[in-house]
Parts: sequence; C-alpha cells; structure tokens
Amino acid sequence: MEATMLVADAPCIGEFGDKRLCRTGSLLYSRMIERGTVCLRQLSDDRATQRRFHRLLEHHSVTSGEIIRYGSERTAQAAAGRHVLAIQDTSELDYSAHARRTSGLGGISNNKGCGLFIHPVLAVDAENNACLGIAHEVAWVREARSTAKRTRRPIEEKESMCWLEGAQGAQRCLQQAALVTVVADRESDIYEQWDRIPDGHVHLLTRARWDRQIEEGDTLCGWLSKQPAMACQILDISARPAGKAYRSTDGARKSARTAHLAHMELRYGRVRIRRPQDCRASQTSIALSVVELKERPDTVLPGEQPVHWILLTSHDVETAEQALQVVNWYEQRWQIEQLFRTLKRQGLGLESSQLAEASELLKLASIATLAATRTLQLVNARDGKTKQPASDAFDGDEVVVLEKLQGKFEGKTAKQKNPHPVHSMAWASWTIARLGGWTGYASDAKPGPITMLRGLQRFESMVQGWQLAKMWA
Repeated sequence: MEATMLVADAPCIGEFGDKRLCRTGSLLYSRMIERGTVCLRQLSDDRATQRRFHRLLEHHSVTSGEIIRYGSERTAQAAAGRHVLAIQDTSELDYSAHARRTSGLGGISNNKGCGLFIHPVLAVDAENNACLGIAHEVAWVREARSTAKRTRRPIEEKESMCWLEGAQGAQRCLQQAALVTVVADRESDIYEQWDRIPDGHVHLLTRARWDRQIEEGDTLCGWLSKQPAMACQILDISARPAGKAYRSTDGARKSARTAHLAHMELRYGRVRIRRPQDCRASQTSIALSVVELKERPDTVLPGEQPVHWILLTSHDVETAEQALQVVNWYEQRWQIEQLFRTLKRQGLGLESSQLAEASELLKLASIATLAATRTLQLVNARDGKTKQPASDAFDGDEVVVLEKLQGKFEGKTAKQKNPHPVHSMAWASWTIARLGGWTGYASDAKPGPITMLRGLQRFESMVQGWQLAKMWA
C-alpha cells in the first residue's frame, strides 16, 4: 500500500514484467527527489524497504536502458511539434574510494582511478531553452584496452560509439518533434556520425576537434584563415578557474580565464570534409556548414588564450543571423554541465553510493539522472521565459499542493507575490525555490540547482503528507 500511495504521480520507472518492481522503481525515484541523496539506507524508512531497493537494482530484468526508456516517455510527449536541442555529453563517476567494496568497476581518468561512465542526452526547446527531460542515456564500465590500433578498429568497437548511440537514441525518442539538433562538444567530431546521423529531421551541431582535410584543397583551419570577418559580436565571457573539475573528456586541462567583454569576429561558410584514412564510412566526403567565432587579438587579456569556437553543423548557414543562431544553440551545452553538477557532490552525491556491483551502480545512475533533470527543469523556468507548463514535471496531487503553498509564501505587496501564470513551470519554480530558502525578491541572487534540490526535498515530504491525509480523511 505504501509504494502505491506514495508514487501514484511519479513517472513509471521501467516495465519489467513485475508490477512490484515497477512500483519500487518509482518509489526509489520519488525518494531521491524528496531526500536529495542516492544512499539506499537514507532513502529507506525500514529494513524491508531497503531490501526492496536492493532487489530492484540486483534484478536481471532491470536494466539502465529500460529505466531511461520509460523515463523518457514524458520527454517524447513534451517534445512533440517543437525544435529540440538534444544535448549530449559524457561524465565519469569516480568510485575509487569504494574500489575494495564494489566489484566490476573499470578505469577512468586515463585509467588512474576506477568507476564508470554515463552519457545522457538532454532535450531542450531550441526556441525558449526549456528543459524537456532526458531523451536517452548510455552507461558503461570501461573494459581493458584493445591491443589493436584505434584507427583500424570499426567505430562499433570503440568507446566513442557512445556519441552515435546517443544521437540514435534521441532520434527514436524525439520522432514527434518538428526538428532535432544534436548538440555536443568536440569529442563528438567523428566522421562516422556525420555520415550516419543527419537525415533532414535530425541535424548535428558539434564543435570541431580536428583540422580536417576539405575538398576545396585545404584544411578547415586554413580555409577559415582566408575568409573575411562577416560580422562582429561582443560577448560577456564568464570567469573559469583552472583545475581538475574543468578537464575535458580527453583529459586535457582547460586554462584559467578571467571574466571580460570579448570582441568576437564571426566567419561562416560551406565546406566539404573528406573521409579520413582507415575510416569505414560510406560517404567519401560530406558537405557541412562551418561557423567560426574568434576573439580579436587586441582584446585578449595578457596570459590568457583567446576564446575560439569552430562549429560544424548539417544546418544550412547562409547569413550572419543564421550563424549567430547556431552559436546560441551551442551555448545551451551549459545545461548538461548543470545536470552533472546536480548529480554529483553539490546535489544527489551519486559518487558516494556504496553498492556491491558496478551493474547496480549503472541502474542507480539512470534513476538519479531522471531525478536530477527535474531540478534542472525548475532552474531553467525560474525567469518565466520558457512558457513551459508545470505538467511537464508535476502531476495530480503535486499541483494541488503547489496551489495550497501559494498562501504560505506570498506576501501582501506585489513584490512578494508569485509573478508567474498559475500552473506554469515558472509558477512552480518560484514556489519550490521559496521552499529551498530563496526569499522571493527579484533583487536577490537567482535560485540555482542546489536551492531547487533543497526545495524539492521539502516539497516531496509535503506531498506525501497530503496523500496520507487524504487516505485517513
């Protein structure tokens, strides 16, 4: 009775042929949001519930892929008719501190530690930047390196296949979207992806990693250096400290950067990239649009590297306005970085979980990804610009409790009122942020992921109390 009652409005986490497993998965998801942790001991009120959670993660029919597939059903519905940015990236989960306790872990950080990897695909509305949910996720444990040369192995045998699997998963989930643009950093600049993914409905937008040979008889960078600047743009560049937290996926350390106004030169055009040697893709060359945004040398601060992006896309780019639109889409990559932040030390603490098997951690990570995405949806909606309905994240009793809370947090003056339309995601975000400790005044710092997570923890407890009161009424 407890599981059915507490998770009546939670998304179904899997369909494993056993309704008890399905209810347990939904309960685990709700408890993660309510209590802001992935520790099964803290998520359980008694020994019996803790054993139920363990049996769920140990069960052979429960897989991380199935968890994400059913968790993404709401994403597919929310994406219908929209242009969706499918933002994908890889994050490593470091369980080196638990290496003796957990079996089946693989190498991470150039094999200097042990853990596993997750590769989610986050769906975002291209027009208003609303977070729609998770479209797909790949999770794996790194196996021992093959002795064969990487260039001679097909893409299916390489770890970088996750970028193609992520894009293909987004294709399946977002079939009802009007248009899909898969956005990723330079690690996804893989020729096989350009060869297989774009189909008119699904496009790619990737930061260039390689100075590729092009059909025009030059390299990509050489060709760009000969193009005149088409427009100039002033960007407000945020500060970035150097350190391990800012390492890229390939292990390269990113340099520190000071906050400043950067004067950027914009170049764009159309090129045809050549198939690399030893690549088994079917097309010998592929036509792509290229957009370069490069900081003028006279505005670069002493001792710092200029901001420089080279973006490749299957979209047509024929005007400066279209080129800047591509840049704006790529800038939404920050959202998946926020997702990882919410998953780890400053949020759910996913890397602190101590389970006996890596396979169980993979499943736990999938449920945690769905829970962290809900927090991100609220952060994105806080300004009211997304025009997103609260029903994209809240159902039934949750909406009723949100309505009841308005009287508790709204003051007598206009500045103390919830300024957003009732039943909008922004309306829900304002209320959850107040629960998380935000004062509600526009002059205060905007609530971030941690404030939202704290607010959701209190909110989920209130929803449970409301459901119990209805049962005993």
